[in-house]
Amino acid sequence: MQTHNLKRKNKNKKARLVGRGGKRGKTSGRGTKGQNARAGRKKRPEIRDIIKKIPKLRGRGKNSNKSIQWKPVTLNLDILEKNFENGETVSPSSVIGKGIAKKSEVHTRGIKILSDGKITKKLIIKSISMSKNAHEKLSKAGTTIS
Repeated sequence: MQTHNLKRKNKNKKARLVGRGGKRGKTSGRGTKGQNARAGRKKRPEIRDIIKKIPKLRGRGKNSNKSIQWKPVTLNLDILEKNFENGETVSPSSVIGKGIAKKSEVHTRGIKILSDGKITKKLIIKSISMSKNAHEKLSKAGTTIS
């Protein structure tokens, strides 16, 4: 066996080809002629035309008057009347436990009691905000708020 008879154990994965049809020959993979073949070519993307047809939505999306702040999870008095017994504690954990609100919503947004409905039960409310009317109705019912 002589050196010119030797063959490689592994072939080259990519043989470098030059010339027509090769990797870096003549047009260098650009095709031929026209806008595509030129240096610094810039083709107008089709998506840009589609975007331009969409009406302009300035500000924060469709409604710029919409508040950025998270709105709290709202509980009406009739929900408290229905789900809680007399003398029971109403807290974020108890609201989550009863399945009235989701844990993720309560932790990110908080809870607020609103005055819709009637309440007759004496409840103990801890670390929940409420509207003025709800506060008045709850205090008339004998609820302790802390």
